[in-house]
Amino acid sequence: MTSSDTAVSAEALELLRHVSTATLTTQLFKRGLRNVFLQGVAPLVKPEPGAPNLVGPAFTLRNIPAREDIDHVGVFQDPDHPQRKAVESAPPGSVLVQDCRGDRSVASVGSILALRLAKRGVAGMVSDGAVRDSGTISGLGLPLWCAGASAPLNLARHHAVDMNVPIACGGVAVYPGDIVVADVDGVVIVPHEMAEDVARDATEQEQLEIFISQRIDEGRPLRGTYPPNEETLAAYAQWRAQK
Repeated sequence: MTSSDTAVSAEALELLRHVSTATLTTQLFKRGLRNVFLQGVAPLVKPEPGAPNLVGPAFTLRNIPAREDIDHVGVFQDPDHPQRKAVESAPPGSVLVQDCRGDRSVASVGSILALRLAKRGVAGMVSDGAVRDSGTISGLGLPLWCAGASAPLNLARHHAVDMNVPIACGGVAVYPGDIVVADVDGVVIVPHEMAEDVARDATEQEQLEIFISQRIDEGRPLRGTYPPNEETLAAYAQWRAQK
């Protein structure tokens, strides 16, 4: 199940790699969306300043609470176990998003599965649960946003049931194909059908804010500068044209 059969353009995805999640929440707020930022989710490794965002279409995995008679280590002998199948099915360039119900007591992935995701060209992973082998995963180069670290394996609390279905992650609805954008602040979900317009308008917003910040740094007051009045907007248009 996907939110749309139409792919978001490479140009829009590239724009989204260079705008902040703060800007995106503002753009989505303007469009009536208030619940788009995942709660309790942070980068496992803090991105370097200026590093591009993690961006890609969501490929989802849903977990429900584990049950002791079903969830035992023997289930991993099945190559089609939903967690393993999701790792092998998430397309290159996508972001695997796991619904762990915000449970931080156990891991949602370990280093071997994270390595497999990296080797398959998956762009990254997002989970509202924890991860194990966090030190090893930190060195794999797989961008990963999660709820922290926890050593116990997923089977102690999670039963993987479905992949590529609508889920909740960090209190936010995530549909397959929605665009995941993650930076140092956290993760925003951009609805697939809004991604092109949001990418364009977010880029323009940040250009305007660069200009406004320069004026504030010069000592100008907020009044007339932020938000900009007609005089400031005219000066911005001239500045933009010169750039």
